[in-house]
Amino acid sequence: MPRRVRRLGVWVGSDQVATLEQRRSYEITCQYTDWARARWPANSPVISCSLPVGDLRADAVPFCRGLLPEGAALEAAAKQAAVTVIDVFALLRHFGRDIAGALVISDEQPDERASHAVPYTAEELNTEVAELPDRPLGLYEDSELSIAGLQNKILLVRLPDGQWARPVRGYPSTHILKADDPRRPGLVDAEEGCLQLARSVGLTKITSEVQDIGDTRCLIVSRYDRRTAEAGRQDGRVDASPQRIHQEDILQALGIDANSNRGRIKYERHGGPTFIQIAGLLSATAQDPPAELDQLVRIMTFNVLVGNADAHGKNLSLLHDPLGTVRLAPLYDTVPTMLWPKLRAGSAMRVNGKEDMHVITVADLIAEAKRWGHGSTRSTTAATDLIAAVVEATASETVPENVRELVRSRARLLLSQR
Repeated sequence: MPRRVRRLGVWVGSDQVATLEQRRSYEITCQYTDWARARWPANSPVISCSLPVGDLRADAVPFCRGLLPEGAALEAAAKQAAVTVIDVFALLRHFGRDIAGALVISDEQPDERASHAVPYTAEELNTEVAELPDRPLGLYEDSELSIAGLQNKILLVRLPDGQWARPVRGYPSTHILKADDPRRPGLVDAEEGCLQLARSVGLTKITSEVQDIGDTRCLIVSRYDRRTAEAGRQDGRVDASPQRIHQEDILQALGIDANSNRGRIKYERHGGPTFIQIAGLLSATAQDPPAELDQLVRIMTFNVLVGNADAHGKNLSLLHDPLGTVRLAPLYDTVPTMLWPKLRAGSAMRVNGKEDMHVITVADLIAEAKRWGHGSTRSTTAATDLIAAVVEATASETVPENVRELVRSRARLLLSQR
């Protein structure tokens, strides 16, 4: 007896751009619709750089798995959906309506009228945060959402009056709440300080704020893959939903399954992405490759400068433009891991072959960029100007003292061997 073929639509707004199929267990293929093939030229990276527009079905497991959380949050989602953690297709059937980027994955055309946001009272949000260790992502029966990562998070909607709300039935979330790690208190304050510095030098546009919610210190950041629409409210519902903007992380763009090598594939030392691979993606698909490579030098320099050893393939992403080109996404997850000795000290991606962040210098940053074919003059200017601008930005009183001192000492080290 032939197996039943399972299908899910991949939608951008009201347009179906592709179909996901499962013909055998744990297999997922993607095929673009006739509409999409007529809309974009062949080989355009519409869904992903690893799934360009074409006539044939392609392996979509790496891209799809990259849409799901990890660890306890994945286990909680699988339990709620009554499926296994490795059944990516079934998980997306349940939770694919509010995912990273512009796509909606559903077995029927999305109906915005069915989705809405329910406001939290202060007491309800306090309870939500307090229960995060036992109920990751704050999932409810009517939650149809997913976000990658291991950290305790809640997806939120900010209403026009500033109140926080819970997305229901795939309503687009606008913010991500991250709870402080009780094993490393102060982590969210340090991350927010780094986001301040990144904003000051043009590496990110996301907003961030730290709040005490109940007994928990929390960082709330805006989603760069959402554009907030002006909206009114009626009976607790938002009348106009935020717009989705497409993006993907580097693992997805390279077609790397995030579950490979016991989930460690996001790090270069375990076979994960390298800077030269990212530069290759930008050279092949960016509208202005030299400008994007300049930005990649700045991002690489910033992460080394603030001691962020966790800038791996899931913490760096690409934004997709409507014309089928890509550009680097704003920085996010900028944790200065070197402030906590038990966290990683080895760079997630090597710089000029070096992993130990204590010995990387500006000369290494420039040599790394040279490996991509990027000119020394441009990369030198990008790196040194970035360091000077970030050090200047540490003068702000809102930057935590531990972050300020770390950055200044790291700057002296980086510039010591030019």
